[in-house]
Amino acid sequence: MSNLIVESLDQEGRGVARRDGKAIFIEGALPGETVACAIRRKKPSYEIGTVTEVLRESSLRIAPRCAYFGVCGGCSLQHLEPRAQVAVKQRVLEDDLWHIGRVRPEQVLPAVYGPWWGYRHRARLTVRHVPKKGGALVGFHERRSSYVADMASCEVLPPRISALLRPLRALVDGLSIRARVPQIEVALGEACDVLVFRVLVEPSEADQGLLREFAGRYGVSIYLQPGGPDTARPFHPVRPADLHYALPEFDLQIGFAPTDFTQVNHPVNRILVRRAIALLEVPPGERVADLFCGLGNFTLAIARRGAEVVGVEGSGELIRRAAANAERNGLQHAARFIEMDLYEAGVPALSGLGRFGRMLLDPPRDGAIEVVKSLTVEAPQRIVYISCNPATLARDAAVLVHTQGYALRAAGVVNMFPHTSHVESMAMFER
Repeated sequence: MSNLIVESLDQEGRGVARRDGKAIFIEGALPGETVACAIRRKKPSYEIGTVTEVLRESSLRIAPRCAYFGVCGGCSLQHLEPRAQVAVKQRVLEDDLWHIGRVRPEQVLPAVYGPWWGYRHRARLTVRHVPKKGGALVGFHERRSSYVADMASCEVLPPRISALLRPLRALVDGLSIRARVPQIEVALGEACDVLVFRVLVEPSEADQGLLREFAGRYGVSIYLQPGGPDTARPFHPVRPADLHYALPEFDLQIGFAPTDFTQVNHPVNRILVRRAIALLEVPPGERVADLFCGLGNFTLAIARRGAEVVGVEGSGELIRRAAANAERNGLQHAARFIEMDLYEAGVPALSGLGRFGRMLLDPPRDGAIEVVKSLTVEAPQRIVYISCNPATLARDAAVLVHTQGYALRAAGVVNMFPHTSHVESMAMFER
């Protein structure tokens, strides 16, 4: 194949070049580079390949910090200068808003930055016992593969957890159920670190002794999970861990269970909450709806500013945890929580909650299309939308702007997952 000139990056962090009008997606290539590549998949309208040689290098190319970059699938952009990564994500957001939603923000918000390394306070490590590779592997999947990367460290995990990868491999190797432990989930809080071992069979007494010894030696709490996420129970110590993260600006501590959804990057989450509250501009005493509220991450911060907040979430377990967090922080009279499936609820259900002057949306990747379509003439004056998928944000923005009469006042990216192509963002709409 002839040399290719890379024009841009796609949403998976691959370079995009063109040959005879056909798009070529090239892993490892950066905009402005001239590269040679090996094609591994051909389709009528596009091809996918991998860089074999960089003939003209981008000034933004840097040496990846991680020894396993390119093999491990956890990161895709370590070869791109970190601030340029954020610029790429901002472009993805703006392109999606325009090409999918036909909307443009009146203001582009400054990107939210945090630590580049050691930021992951949650992780799901895959475990495989592979005798041909000397025993247990513990880590992330290899890129484009179901195999586990043979890794002994991870730069995006906090150093104390990265340092546990080798000891965890040795621990699993010593278990009689080594072939029946498919996953170890990491959940880190302000006061403790929890490792949740997914166990398909009951550990033997000898296994239990090894697990207790590991917990004591490395100062972690070990949970065992025999079934779904709600079956995770403390093993050693036997008392439930006090897992929580802090929002110091709002004098809040948010408790969570090891398998609950929480934001991966705690420092960035603090900035995200602060900016969301600022964009909402909630007057004291205002009624605010926080939809897809989870543990109360935004709900309680809004309540701390003197608003009356109703948090709505589809998970009954998360609703109970959010109510407990309100009580923990003395906000049980300012924040109320309701269990409701927001993908099934229509206009009557949402209208039954009463009128709100402000609304915050923080949906999963599927977005909040049912909610935005259900807004009535008494809809909130201002909406702040936190998104983990720019495509569904753009789709929902189209409804809000072109059907519901809102203006997209501002939007910007939140660098929640440095060195990955994941685009987190926030947008503010005003009627």
